[in-house]
Amino acid sequence: MPASTDPSPQLLEPLLAAIAAELPAAVELRHRLHAEPELAHRETRTSATVAAALPVAARAVAGTGLLARIGTSAVGDGAVAVRAELDALPVREQTGAPFSATGDAMHACGHDVHMAAVVALARAAHTLGDALPAPLIALLQPSEEAYPSGAEQLAVELAGEPPSALVAAHVHPELEWGAVALDEGAVNASCDAFAVTLTGEPTHGAYPHRGSDPVLAVAELVVALHARAGRRIDPLAPASLSVGVLDAGSAENVIPATAEARGALRAHRDRDRQTLRELVREVAAGVAAAHGVRAEVRIDAGEPALANDAAIASAGRELLDAAGFARADPWRSCGSDDFAFLGSLAPLAMAFVGLRGAPGFDERPLHHPELLVPDAAVGAVAQTLACLYLAASASVSRARTG
Repeated sequence: MPASTDPSPQLLEPLLAAIAAELPAAVELRHRLHAEPELAHRETRTSATVAAALPVAARAVAGTGLLARIGTSAVGDGAVAVRAELDALPVREQTGAPFSATGDAMHACGHDVHMAAVVALARAAHTLGDALPAPLIALLQPSEEAYPSGAEQLAVELAGEPPSALVAAHVHPELEWGAVALDEGAVNASCDAFAVTLTGEPTHGAYPHRGSDPVLAVAELVVALHARAGRRIDPLAPASLSVGVLDAGSAENVIPATAEARGALRAHRDRDRQTLRELVREVAAGVAAAHGVRAEVRIDAGEPALANDAAIASAGRELLDAAGFARADPWRSCGSDDFAFLGSLAPLAMAFVGLRGAPGFDERPLHHPELLVPDAAVGAVAQTLACLYLAASASVSRARTG
């Protein structure tokens, strides 16, 4: 058998060394980004700060987003995009960190760390010059946390000149520090929003028989939706239905005209996604008929399931081993990420970088006002992205040469 011509293992050490040299500046960048968070589609200051730190000029994409290419600019040259998110959440920070945000927005999902890591990797890759196995595209997207989705917009804008692969990494407090999860297939769920509005006949609370009660109907709807979902989806297939909002009435002694339930549908398999949509319509119609009210159902399609490419994941795990990371237990969740929209352009993969047990880290869930990702995670994410970039470039090269 001929020797492997894959340059990834040989390039890993110099790329990691170059990243190490960039980390002090990247941590300082993380502090600045964390202190000045901006909400979805308003990330103008964030975008300018990141653009100034990149080693090459970036062009605007999807409004406030950025695209910077490290290496040749020829289209179809096997470029690998490395993505991070620009936006923060509408959360008031309670970490007490010296670089805390002071307003009603916060990087409570690690996006500040992801951005700093992509910048560190981009600057490190730039120092390697012609030694890079493929061009690296630093892709900073707006609005991961809100709609309209920044990744969905990027999928449209980049369709004419797509990268050959896309990779990303996300910190996660439920995985151990020093470990990375990189599994093939669906690792995040699709997510659709739904709303069911039930319309009855209003009446005085003392005379319920004079009207038709949408509040009683919406109460049964919530129970019926959850019960039915548990009997329509294979229990071994990740899927969930949740109702997060109930809205009805304005006075204790008035049966109102309408009641509304809003929630989310999540699934790893497309057929289960379709089943959940059908289930909402069927249950709403049945409950409405039983209570003598009318049902109106709205389903807003969100991101698809995020499915990691098998070849990138396999090669990435080998490189992560070489970089000194432990392999996390297989990790899949019903969380969702709009990075999945970019799967329409090219194969993709997302890794999850563990935080639990990191020095100085107080364990909090993602989106919590007290979540403070440690500075050391900037290096862990940058190193993980380096492994993913090299794995993807090798996968693309093999696919192109047959």
